[in-house]
Amino acid sequence: MSQEGNYIIAPLSGRVVALEEVPDPTFSEKMMGEGLAILPEAGEVVSPVEGEIIQVFPTKHAIGILSHTGVEILIHIGLETVALNGEGFEAHVQQGDKVKVGEKLLTFDLSYIKEKAESSITPVIITNSSELDQFEVSNEQMAKAGETVLFKISMKNTNKEKHVEPKGPTKSMPYEKEAEEIVAAVGGLENIHAATHCVTRLRFALKDESKIDHQSLDNMDIVKGKFSTNGQFQVVIGQGTVDKVYAAMVEATGISEASKEEVKAAGGQKQNPLQRGIKVLADIFIPILPAIVTAGLLMGINNILVNPGIFGQEAPPLIEMYPQWADLANMINIIANTAFVFLPGLIGWSAVKRFGGNELLGIVLGLILVHPDLLNAWAYGDALKEGGVPTWNLFGLEIDKIGYQGQVLPVLFASWLLAKIEIFLRKRVMDSLQLLIVAPVALLITGFLTFLIIGPITFTIGNWITDGLVAIFDNYAILGGLVYGALYAPLVITGMHHTFLAVDLQLIGSTDTTFLWPILALSNIAQGAAAFAVMLVAKDEKLRGLAGTSGISAWLGITEPAMFGVNLRFKYPFIAAVIGSSIAGAYITMNHVLATSIGVGGVPGIFSIVPSGWLSFAIGMAIVFIVPFTITYIIAKRKLNTH
Repeated sequence: MSQEGNYIIAPLSGRVVALEEVPDPTFSEKMMGEGLAILPEAGEVVSPVEGEIIQVFPTKHAIGILSHTGVEILIHIGLETVALNGEGFEAHVQQGDKVKVGEKLLTFDLSYIKEKAESSITPVIITNSSELDQFEVSNEQMAKAGETVLFKISMKNTNKEKHVEPKGPTKSMPYEKEAEEIVAAVGGLENIHAATHCVTRLRFALKDESKIDHQSLDNMDIVKGKFSTNGQFQVVIGQGTVDKVYAAMVEATGISEASKEEVKAAGGQKQNPLQRGIKVLADIFIPILPAIVTAGLLMGINNILVNPGIFGQEAPPLIEMYPQWADLANMINIIANTAFVFLPGLIGWSAVKRFGGNELLGIVLGLILVHPDLLNAWAYGDALKEGGVPTWNLFGLEIDKIGYQGQVLPVLFASWLLAKIEIFLRKRVMDSLQLLIVAPVALLITGFLTFLIIGPITFTIGNWITDGLVAIFDNYAILGGLVYGALYAPLVITGMHHTFLAVDLQLIGSTDTTFLWPILALSNIAQGAAAFAVMLVAKDEKLRGLAGTSGISAWLGITEPAMFGVNLRFKYPFIAAVIGSSIAGAYITMNHVLATSIGVGGVPGIFSIVPSGWLSFAIGMAIVFIVPFTITYIIAKRKLNTH
């Protein structure tokens, strides 16, 4: 690994992020290849290798490079930046140019990208990673453009430099057949409302996505992956090929070319206000899940140390049996509780970023709502009974001086307001005065309106939601568990399950526990069990491998691969999983199984459960394994291998 050509240098400066954390399946599921991503701190892209530019996308948001050792690299600036049509980008090279390491390739307006695009996160992908003999990823957390090594690699055949054939209109590839097959697989020409492409994928706005032949797409060698998002069905092809496939599709099928805006608009027409609202919630809560999951796991460890009855019905807590562990438990509790104590800070960061504002101001806003000088929200009820709620007197207005610990709605609405005020001021205040005016004015107005109006109203609404759910599950426990157990997996298909992250957090903030998350954890296990049954019965090696790996993923709390890749494909495994989770949901709810935290799904979910409910939850786990596995296995033995 001593040759210079075997190193891929960072093309941007910023924080290095694992590819799995990129909120786009094309990159996170490595459909395009191995790599890393960078959250840029500056708007300049330099060449990571010595080589040749093989593609500069017309909208200048992505660039492809072939190193002199044969490594193909794609640098994709931001997510959904293709919709910006090149605005905010400037290319300094063109296709065919020879470049050196560190040579400037592109520049972009980082502030504009952050405001207008879904994300500025920039994947750096080795698109021919299947041809690598060795691939080592750097463990650097920060990258400096032109200096930091991102990857160490070697090709399977490194003796020859790869020759680059000129790519232009004179060299065409016969993709007509593949294009026609893709069009047929998405339901035919009559099912396509609009179609376009970006640097990696075909984008369709379809009239009816139920007409998609997923199996046909899976069997096409040219298709690297597929998924549906924001009203668009996207088929991943790869850089340098997708434009040829699209051109062949236009010529062979007669489909009219559409712009990115037309496809986005056509897809957006299919999303009602509820769906758009759900997407917003997903965009806000998914980025903070790692902190919530970590907190949940650590709180599970703390539960084992401090709760009685875990090692016997009359057994005292471990910290009483072994007092020397008490301080360890206390330290773990502080580390675990931090994410929940300062939850408004996490939500403020993510929400303000989602709404287009400065995420640092979002953090400050969230921390304002849990400032130690405010009455703790958990003490509000007692203070109200005793008539001791502190107030501010502002020009004759009495405002309750209370915090919003554990509350979700106040910081969500306040973050939206803060972002809108900041954007309004940023456009109207001259650059030299922005630091002195924009943030102070935006925070002051938002804080005042939050304590005066937003906080009291949303605090009341949040308590209504909590009281209503608690009343339903207290009075109709079996029915509530049965229905939620049956509905959760279908909610995942629609994306509506993201709304319940906010509900779970609201329940924990108000009551210290939630009865919904344990049902979710069992639903994960049920989907995995059904996938494992398919794995045992299937003769097709590709299906067996997919079912096995996706089943493990579901048991660790990530169900989408099992649901979309296996269970929904054959339908009956999905139905079997729903039946199992519905029965188990009714059982554990009847036995008052509660979770102290969220984020830990699947089998590890037991660490989130209040210890008194461990036995009932374990029985629920047995139900969601036996019922879906047995039903799926029996039906699959008759049907699967005849397909």
